[in-house]
Amino acid sequence: MHDLTIDRVETAILDVPLVRPHRFARTGMTAQPLLLVTIRTAGGASGVGEGVVPGGPWWGGESVETMQVIIENYLIPQLIGRRVDDIAGIYQAMDDVVANNLYAKAAVEVALHDAWGRALGVPVHTLLGGLARTAIPVTWALGTESASEVIAEAQAKLDAGLHTSFKLKMGAQEPAQDVARIVEVTEKLRGSAGVRVDINARWDLQTSLRWLPHLADAGVELIEQPVPGPEFEWLAEINAALPIPVMADESLRTPGDALRLVKHRAADVFSLKTTKSGGLRRTAAIASIAAAAGVPCHGGTSIEGPIGTTASLHLACASPRSPPAASCSARC
Repeated sequence: MHDLTIDRVETAILDVPLVRPHRFARTGMTAQPLLLVTIRTAGGASGVGEGVVPGGPWWGGESVETMQVIIENYLIPQLIGRRVDDIAGIYQAMDDVVANNLYAKAAVEVALHDAWGRALGVPVHTLLGGLARTAIPVTWALGTESASEVIAEAQAKLDAGLHTSFKLKMGAQEPAQDVARIVEVTEKLRGSAGVRVDINARWDLQTSLRWLPHLADAGVELIEQPVPGPEFEWLAEINAALPIPVMADESLRTPGDALRLVKHRAADVFSLKTTKSGGLRRTAAIASIAAAAGVPCHGGTSIEGPIGTTASLHLACASPRSPPAASCSARC
């Protein structure tokens, strides 16, 4: 039996180029900074977790630099000398010394699972309850570029037989221009691919109620987070008004958020992200709430590298409730 006692924790920041630039509503990126957290045990096992945010601190308030400071100065002292399988106890200790900082805690928690699984010789999905599926469909994420650029990229994916579902970013332009761009893309791809949109919480209630019906009429399949995260009531009003599903992302970070969304009937779909919710187990708790409420889940990403993406896939494939799709963005 391996000695599971943690005796060393290391961090390192990497800047990984993207295969193409990626734009959100508020920012853009050509490379993705990753914080790698490596946990080693006295028995020789090691595990790696990844701290990553989508394009910087604009989304969740953290960056790879703040994660590294928090982990090095506050979380590592809570890890040394404890066992990697004491995940609940370690998480409570982290919460006792650091509020929020869910991205930093996610990196640590994933590394704990990885080290524990390697010590036992089992994959992480076994630690999460075992496989519920071995494959999930993938929606390819597109940016805020012009309609012609987006159509060209989507068509290339279709021609290569890689994807038949696409999620487009919105919110970087005036609503009328943005809606016209999406309608052009949707009409061009009609009959060959599904189109979803993500507004990254950039619109208010009135803007959403005015313009989102045009997207639904054009054939857009799903609307992701049109309004700011705290505005549960706005999201509920939009959800009641639209004939197509509304998905919560910025409004959904914790199990408590999941309960509020269910109570308000504010979303038809939950966007799950291991990064934003603090790790595998708390994301799994959100998935359980969704399952109990009959809300399907979408496996989202924060443009992770291979480690973070693999961790999210282990969770998605171990989740008892089948997600409608797993989101994939520009690959690192």
